[in-house]
Amino acid sequence: MLYSLADLLDALIGKRLNASRMLIADAVIDSRQVIPSALFIAIPGEQVDGHDYLSQSFSRGALAALIEKDVAGEFPTIDLRNSIPDDFTLPEPPFCLRVDNTLIALQQAASFWRSQLAVDVVGITGSVGKSTTKELVAEVLSRRFSTIKNLGNYNNEIGLPLTMLRMTRATQVAILEMGFYIPGEIKFLCDIAQPRVGIVTNVGTVHAERAGSQENIARGKAELVESLPSSPEGIAILNRDDPWVCWMEDKTRATVLTYSQQSEAHITARDIIGLGLDGIEFTLRYGQRSHRLHVPLIGKHSVLTVLRAAAAGFAFNLTWEEIIDGLQTSTAQLRLSAVQSSHGAMILDDTYNAAPESTMAALDLLFEIPGRRIAVLGDMLELGPYEKTGHEWVGARAAKVADQLIAVGPRARMIAESALAAGMPVTAVACVDAVPQAIDVLKSILGEGDVVLIKGSHGLRMDRIVREIEATG
Repeated sequence: MLYSLADLLDALIGKRLNASRMLIADAVIDSRQVIPSALFIAIPGEQVDGHDYLSQSFSRGALAALIEKDVAGEFPTIDLRNSIPDDFTLPEPPFCLRVDNTLIALQQAASFWRSQLAVDVVGITGSVGKSTTKELVAEVLSRRFSTIKNLGNYNNEIGLPLTMLRMTRATQVAILEMGFYIPGEIKFLCDIAQPRVGIVTNVGTVHAERAGSQENIARGKAELVESLPSSPEGIAILNRDDPWVCWMEDKTRATVLTYSQQSEAHITARDIIGLGLDGIEFTLRYGQRSHRLHVPLIGKHSVLTVLRAAAAGFAFNLTWEEIIDGLQTSTAQLRLSAVQSSHGAMILDDTYNAAPESTMAALDLLFEIPGRRIAVLGDMLELGPYEKTGHEWVGARAAKVADQLIAVGPRARMIAESALAAGMPVTAVACVDAVPQAIDVLKSILGEGDVVLIKGSHGLRMDRIVREIEATG
């Protein structure tokens, strides 16, 4: 980015001052990410306070720092809470800019910068599949447009504004993942980002502990499509296979573009074949045209991700050739990877996080791969009132898919009990309290040709199982 400090001051105090020659190269909240001419934003957190890292930021070349606390030191501070004369002369960098609240200042700056750019924003939300959808949509749209997307999980009230401040006047499309915990959060992000296109992946039970219910989750996700402009400018891309997402069709003023692999929709997938780690194959249909596709994303559940990305391409009037090229060359498989143990077993590492919907999809992939199938499944957190149902649902599926089940954690015992009730032999089920015991059990049964799925909520750190098995076999 080349964001003028004059623009920043205009956003914060309504005056540009004499700062047009001072260009901000990046905006960061982590002093380790500072590059020369960056803006460092000191945000106080529960465990780390950015104000403690001002010296490190300036030593790395930061042009200025936004602060909300009085700090002693050698760097001059301009107090933006006070009236600033029009002829005020800024000191030579580096210096601090004092505001009431650095997070609000960050959001104000992002909103102002958004208003200065002729950029189309694609907002993406949903319980599962947001990040992979974001990556694949960016892959498709970059076939014609200069695009930008959230880095990693920069999808909240801090990460989204930081992403927007990376936009330049050359940016044509921004693809922004929008996270959700409580109602009102996505509306707030939309007020900043002003999306023209919105994509909803699904409405699951993850975060129900905070949101209260699946209905509350649906209402929160619907804030994206409610924020879109009216048709024909606004376009809502909705999952026809999810009843809660279908419900959103009546909640938007935008043109609705639906996708499905089960029912009738504007964009559909038919004759789906899972090829294990070699990807998926299916027939993509839109309008009067269809095309047989082989894409590198793994698991039949990835078909819906492909449909979302294709829908985004059609929404932006890309040609079939551009869309197919983006889909077939994608590297958007973010969360799940396959590694080999020295025993000759294949490890499916899907340890980033877990919800009932994503775990079911991972089990379906396990079923597509030949070999003795071992499922190592951990607690699924933040399910609230759906905790028992979600774990039992997964257990019933594991009984049909896996030859061996290792349940990790107190909640995962519900998975094991459900698998046993569904007919899985007692000798095929092991329950352990924590990751170290899971490693011991897995090592004792692992053999050549086995396929092992490892999945659980991030809080369990089940990635330790992958590292141990990969290292020692």
